[in-house]
Amino acid sequence: MGAEPDDALAINGGKKAVQHKPGKLVRWGDPEKARLDAMISQDSLLYWHGPQTTALLERVRQHHPLKYVMNCSSGTAAIHTAMIAAGIAPGDEVITTPITDIGSTIGILYQQAVPVFADLQPHTYNLDPAAVEAAITPKTKAILAVHLSGNPCHMEEIKQIADKHNLILIEDCAQAWGAKRRGQPVGTFGHIACFSLQNTKQITCGDGGVIGSNDERFGPRLQPAADKGTDRGNPKNSLHVLATNYRMSEPQAAVAAAQLDRLEGIAAKRSSLGKLLSQELTGIPGIHPHEIDAEDRCTHYLYFLRIDPTKLSCDRTKFVAAVKAEGAEVSAGYIPELIYEMPMFQQHGFFAGRWPIKEFGLTKMDYTQVNCPVAKDILRTCVKVLLNEAMDEDYIRQAAAAIRKVAKHYAI
Repeated sequence: MGAEPDDALAINGGKKAVQHKPGKLVRWGDPEKARLDAMISQDSLLYWHGPQTTALLERVRQHHPLKYVMNCSSGTAAIHTAMIAAGIAPGDEVITTPITDIGSTIGILYQQAVPVFADLQPHTYNLDPAAVEAAITPKTKAILAVHLSGNPCHMEEIKQIADKHNLILIEDCAQAWGAKRRGQPVGTFGHIACFSLQNTKQITCGDGGVIGSNDERFGPRLQPAADKGTDRGNPKNSLHVLATNYRMSEPQAAVAAAQLDRLEGIAAKRSSLGKLLSQELTGIPGIHPHEIDAEDRCTHYLYFLRIDPTKLSCDRTKFVAAVKAEGAEVSAGYIPELIYEMPMFQQHGFFAGRWPIKEFGLTKMDYTQVNCPVAKDILRTCVKVLLNEAMDEDYIRQAAAAIRKVAKHYAI
C-alpha cells in the first residue's frame, strides 16, 4: 500500500496526497507522420485495395484474429454495419446494456429493431448473463455485449446463452482494444466484432471504426454493408441489401495503422496500472474497486470504482470534490442517465418524434416501464478515475492514497 498522507483533507487546507503528476500523454508522432507522408504519394485515397487500409486491416488481425475485417467511419457505423450484416429486421429485438455510449443503440434503431435492456453485474459494469437470458423473447434476434471500459464481459456464459437460443452474438469492443478474456482477444467470441477509433479510445485516428468476423455467414457481408451495398470483390453480387456509406479514407487508415503498432504496449501498461490501482483500493471501507477477473486483461478506457453511501458520511459530489482537491484526476458518474431513461426513449420519439414500428404494431416495447435497478445504482454511485499509459506507478499509488484518505475522513 502507498504511504498514508496527512489526515487533513486538502479541500480543508491540508497537504495534497498527490505530489507526483502523471506524464503528458503523447498519442502520435513520427510513426503516424511516416505513414501520412507515404499516403501523400498515392494516386488514390479510396480505401479499396489502398495500401494504408491494407496495412490497417492486417494489423487489426494481429491483435484480434478475424478472417473478415472492414474499416469504417466510426464505432457507431461499425455497429450499424453489424446489424445490416446480421439481417436485423423491423421488430427484431436486440438485448444490450443500459450503460453505454448511445452509439451502441443507434444501429439497432436505424434497422427499425428494438433495443432491449438487461441489467448489469454490480462491479464489472457488464451484462449479467442471468438478466440477458431473462430478457429473451420469441422476437429476440441478437445480443450486443459491450465490453465497457475495456473490461471483458463473461463471454463464455453469454455465448452459451446465445447458442442455446440460436441468437447472433455481436461484441461491442469500442472501448476494449487489446483486451482479453482469459487469454482470448475480445471480438473473437461472438459472430461479429465492432471497434472504435474515436479520439478518446486507446488507439485512434480521430474518428473511425473497424468491424470483423470469423463467421462465414456474416463475414462476407461486412464490406458491402459498410459501402452502400456494393460488393467490390464481386460487383455482380452488389446492391442486394440497403446499406449506407460508412467508408473510411486512406488518411484515417494511415494514422490507425501506425497506432496499432503501439497497441500492445498501451494495452499492457493500462492493464498493469489498473491492477495496481485495484490492489491499492482493496479493503478500503466504502470503496468498491473495478472488478476484473484475475485471468482477464482489462485495457481500462477508464477505471471505475463505486462508493457505498451507507459507509460514508458524504455524498458522491462531496467525495469527488475532496479527491480532486487531493490532486487525483477523478469525476462523478459516467453517462448522465441510463440509455432507456433518455427523453427519446421515454417518448418513443426516435424518428421526427415518432417510432414507426410501434405505430405499426411490430413492438409493444414501453421504455417508461423498463427497470434495471443494478444499472441505476451503478450510475448513482460510480466514480471515474482517469487512467492512461502516460501515468506511472508512483502516480497511481498516490491517487489511491488520495481516495483512501478521503474515504477514511468520511467513514461512518
